[in-house]
Amino acid sequence: MDIQGIKQRFGIIGNSPLLNRAIDIAMQVANTDLSVLVIGESGVGKEFFPKIIHELSARKHNNYVAINCGAIPEGTIDSELFGHEKGSFTDAREARKGYFEEADKGTIFMDEVAELPLSTQVRLLRVLETGEFLKVGSSKAQKTDVRVVAATNVNVPEQIQMGKFREDLYYRLNAITIQVPSLKQRPEDIELLFRKFSTDISEKYRIPPLHLTEEARQLLLSYSWPGNVRELKNVSEQITIVEKDRTLSAEALRRSLPDTETSRLPVFLGKTAQSGMSEREILYSVLFDMQKDIHQLKQAVANMSGNGRINENLNSEAYTILPADQSLSPYSVPVSNSEIPYAPGMTANVPHAEIINDPIPAHEEDLSLEKREKILIEKALNKYRGNRRKAAAELGISERTIYRKIKEFNILLED
Repeated sequence: MDIQGIKQRFGIIGNSPLLNRAIDIAMQVANTDLSVLVIGESGVGKEFFPKIIHELSARKHNNYVAINCGAIPEGTIDSELFGHEKGSFTDAREARKGYFEEADKGTIFMDEVAELPLSTQVRLLRVLETGEFLKVGSSKAQKTDVRVVAATNVNVPEQIQMGKFREDLYYRLNAITIQVPSLKQRPEDIELLFRKFSTDISEKYRIPPLHLTEEARQLLLSYSWPGNVRELKNVSEQITIVEKDRTLSAEALRRSLPDTETSRLPVFLGKTAQSGMSEREILYSVLFDMQKDIHQLKQAVANMSGNGRINENLNSEAYTILPADQSLSPYSVPVSNSEIPYAPGMTANVPHAEIINDPIPAHEEDLSLEKREKILIEKALNKYRGNRRKAAAELGISERTIYRKIKEFNILLED
């Protein structure tokens, strides 16, 4: 079967060379037993590739089991993956098979594999190295013959450096890598995908199809699509159902997109902008931006009351706050778009406004990162009326992560 046949069989739309390359690799490795790691942004369609590998392999007549590792609570994930014996924990009233036992002789797809706890990573490494696992509450090793295909949308080497993912497990999973391109990397497929999704929903509900104006087409192609194919599908289906005018204008399309005039938070510009930043680093950057705003507000109030000494040069990029024979504050506030540091200790070669007067006493603010994370997530959810996808895009984190944080912080959503 060729690449075009694979696309038709699995409903994959697109002619991008990068997409074709990813499909070609999946076809080539299907008849091996090598572990495969599928990487790519959220919403690009990583779930298609383990299915291609399984259906083209000698294991196709046996079980295919798909697991979302990020959706299983940490306390039960070992039991879910490897099974448990009767009485091994509270409510374990009978023995239970795990996914690795159910998938014997078949293929197991582990989505969001970077979300696995470290203790579970050790168990998974043993399965990959020896084919053996232990049920929870058992001391007897069992054998399984499973082909593992894993997927993640995070930077695993970065997770390794942070101590969140085992390096030996990464190299075991990463025998073969399939990089699934984002929608930004395959712009030639955007209009094709839009028309496909729009036509499908039109036929399903027996409504006339949409036609794009040239301005709408240009907007469609220029939008960044952070949610990738998943976001494009949602937008195209929504517009097809909601819009009465079957000739879609740019203005009508813009109404269905998130704010395209302003950048999403957080934004990193200039030399210190880094790709592949961790979610914690992103949150640090947002928090320090908030800290800057608080300091500047306090200085402005002090100046209005005559106690502060702020010299504002309207022709300069920066506000210069005059010192009062005190040492410099540890917070260096960026005032140019060219460089935006995201943590204390980073240097920048641009003018800065140093917080000299009126430092905030530690007792006036709760500097807990956890509390700030919760506040940011609550604000984003309130802004989008509980829409987790849009809130996650606003914060620059994955939908899986925001679901986990909502549960972790016990955030109550408005009905």
